[in-house]
Amino acid sequence: MNDKTEELRDIFTDVTDGEETVTESQENTRGSLERDERSDADRLESVVQQMRERYEFETELSDDELIRVAKAFYDGTSDAEIADELGVEAAEVFEARLSLHLVGEDDADEVDLAAIRDREEDDTTLAAEYDVSEARIRRYRRVADAKDQSRAANDRYRDEFDSILADADLSERMTSDLREDGLEDATEGMETDVEF
Repeated sequence: MNDKTEELRDIFTDVTDGEETVTESQENTRGSLERDERSDADRLESVVQQMRERYEFETELSDDELIRVAKAFYDGTSDAEIADELGVEAAEVFEARLSLHLVGEDDADEVDLAAIRDREEDDTTLAAEYDVSEARIRRYRRVADAKDQSRAANDRYRDEFDSILADADLSERMTSDLREDGLEDATEGMETDVEF
């Protein structure tokens, strides 16, 4: 061995505490995306609990009920329908949904949220200006607050709901479509009007 090789060997021996070989255990993984091994139910419960700890929820709904609200929201169920299922008022579902940062596209379509977001006028003044009820202005302000709160958290919680609930729905639809396409391919060209 030359001097450089001996020097490297000595460094290796010092670093590895005298071991002759170093073997790193390897793990066979499929693909490059890591999958959260927890169930969707566990993940949903975790998100709701984290949000409840971080924010002051103005809802009396339990964690299980909040999870039901989130699932129903992603299924396209209205607040009134969710309220009927839970036996509460639609306003309670609305508040719970916004506490979870689940803002729907039609929650504030009549008034530009940016226009009222930083306005200091009272609800009566804004209601007259935009020709809507004071209740509507309060609703829009609550939606604006929920969006701001979500944005301040980098939409982390909304993204987590999306990955659990929207991706699950997409995956289910894709699997169903694949089954249907596979069945069509398998039966293509077969006679279906057969008498026995």
